[in-house]
Amino acid sequence: MEQISIDEIDLKLLESMQTDASLSNQTLAERVHISPPTCLRRVKRLRDAGLVEREIALLSPGKLAAITGYGLTALVEITLDRQGAEQQEAFETRVAQDTAVQQCYRVSPGPDFMLVVHVADMPRYLALAQRLFTSDANVRNVKAFFSIKRTKFEPKVLLAQ
Repeated sequence: MEQISIDEIDLKLLESMQTDASLSNQTLAERVHISPPTCLRRVKRLRDAGLVEREIALLSPGKLAAITGYGLTALVEITLDRQGAEQQEAFETRVAQDTAVQQCYRVSPGPDFMLVVHVADMPRYLALAQRLFTSDANVRNVKAFFSIKRTKFEPKVLLAQ
């Protein structure tokens, strides 16, 4: 993949888009003080370069709780017995395919992985633990921390200091 050159306008576009991806091209152009056709071309270039992975709606778990139940969010530390590249990639592939796993990070030092998982209840967490951790002979240690309150959730990439 070739390196893309971005300028201050591109950074402003990306910042606006990650704050509100539902903005129309007209509104986005006005926010960064460029013409709508220029805005459209720049956004297409940024998307084509892969700087925008995807655009999604962020749902409100608190407001959905009355409909779906709160569910259970856990932060899970995973330590593998063997940490070779092949074993780490195999573990990543398996957890990435599970819809209950919202995020997976390879970390250092300490455990090998940190996962953020969300399930409906404790029985479903136990099923997930069996499916992903207990049945894997290479998983040496699992430590789960259950969320009692989410204070902040901001999935933004810091673009400027």
